[in-house]
Amino acid sequence: MTTAGPVGKQRSTGIAILLAIVTLGIYALVWTYSTAKEMKDHSGTGLGGGIALLIYILVSPATFFIHPSEVAGLYRRAGQPEPVSAITGLWILLPLAGPIVWFVKVNGALNTYWANVGGRTV
Repeated sequence: MTTAGPVGKQRSTGIAILLAIVTLGIYALVWTYSTAKEMKDHSGTGLGGGIALLIYILVSPATFFIHPSEVAGLYRRAGQPEPVSAITGLWILLPLAGPIVWFVKVNGALNTYWANVGGRTV
């Protein structure tokens, strides 16, 4: 597995969910910006933090499809099977539990990728 740029941070799924709840969704903005920026910095492709955050603010449902697609791109470029894809975004259609399942899958896949390329845990 080759890296084009800096490796991103692994984020605890449980703590991220808790922070999103406690901050009334503000942490979701931070997570979206940070992970999109790290993916672009690492791979040289993707939306990057600013555009991903803007999309999340203006058309948040799109983020549920774009973010897992970008995570899948990391795996694809590394020649690994893709654990998530844009189709993962369909989880948002399931009330209440759907967004949680989506986040567990996407954050988990991203954490696994970062772990495989030497990322650190925060």
